[in-house]
Amino acid sequence: MNLADFPRTVFGEARSTMGPHSYVAYFTAPIPRTYELPSRLVQLLAEAEAALGRLAGVGQLLPNPHLLIRPYLLREAVASTMIEGTQASLAEIFEFGAAGDQPNADVEEVLAYVEAMEWAVDAAARLPLSNRLLLETHRRLLHGVRGAERRPGEFRTTQNWIGRPGSTLASARFVPPPPDFLGDALADWERFANETPDMPLLVQDALLHVQFETIHPFLDGNGRLGRLLLVLFLIIRGRLTAPLLYLSAGIERERDRYYAALGATRTDGDAAPWIELFFEAVRSQSLDAVARAERIVELRERYRAVAAEIGSVNAMHAVDAICENPIVTTRVIESRLEVARPTALRLLRQLEQAGVLEEAQQGARGQRRYVARELMDVVTAEKVGEGGERVARQDPRRRADPAARVRPSGA
Repeated sequence: MNLADFPRTVFGEARSTMGPHSYVAYFTAPIPRTYELPSRLVQLLAEAEAALGRLAGVGQLLPNPHLLIRPYLLREAVASTMIEGTQASLAEIFEFGAAGDQPNADVEEVLAYVEAMEWAVDAAARLPLSNRLLLETHRRLLHGVRGAERRPGEFRTTQNWIGRPGSTLASARFVPPPPDFLGDALADWERFANETPDMPLLVQDALLHVQFETIHPFLDGNGRLGRLLLVLFLIIRGRLTAPLLYLSAGIERERDRYYAALGATRTDGDAAPWIELFFEAVRSQSLDAVARAERIVELRERYRAVAAEIGSVNAMHAVDAICENPIVTTRVIESRLEVARPTALRLLRQLEQAGVLEEAQQGARGQRRYVARELMDVVTAEKVGEGGERVARQDPRRRADPAARVRPSGA
């Protein structure tokens, strides 16, 4: 890390540490309590705010928000962990949900992200956005997954750094603040998170994120937790009622630009590139989430109408299970509805005959699997147009038949 590349700015500066083993690290300044938004971003802020408002409105109108949130949470979790190098697709997550097999390491990271977000949203009703909340969310984020040996739920007490594999403190691209500086830096971060400074809420959210990533308070999981906090902050401040915004999908598409924008804040004291990218992500992902919600609700109501024609309460409950995970098996229906296997199989066949489901290729252990194809396409598409039409599949690694087979554990 070159000392000259990080001169003093409003966001901090690089300095040499004291002592016999001195090294260069970045020391954050208190987060600015005012920010003059560049004129070129004013219209973009208005568009992002409007799109976020539309999404919040959809969240209030959903017939069963809790039921429909899981596909959204999974989308966010897949994208956020993909930025960190995991290879799990959304279709594969649904496959594992249906098969009940032991998930591989990539899938475990995605599911841990979902569990951490669900816990944090619930805890935020009782706790402020605080160090206590950070620690427990981080513990859950890394529990039982890669990085679990790197002190989950504890702030670091040793120096970390960011760089290519094999890099050292001397050759690192960026060295966050030393451990003995974390207390002051995190105290300021916590105060700012609970203040109402003279700036738009989305700007405050953006500055909280870049400061968190710059402090890098944990040995692992800082990126995932930092992106989780972007949405959690909007929920805490009442701009969203539930985690319906999958911002990481927008950030993942601009991964290089994202890292460069965070870096510009530290090297040039210029937060505008990151704030611009953040506004764009809020706008595009909010509009996509609105269109996706409208299409999911439309399909759900159609499926429920079919269930009503079947004339079974269990059929209605089966539809709810399908909306959470578009790939289902008799085992899923047995467990979810607490019914016998023949009853579960009969329900699935009735929904297949009615066009809700189609039988997919058998799983690794020969179990019958059924997929709600239209719903699967909507929730796994990379983007959904404002009219609700599917635009593109989630990623090129997805198989032509997302329910073709279950990948063996550990593959």
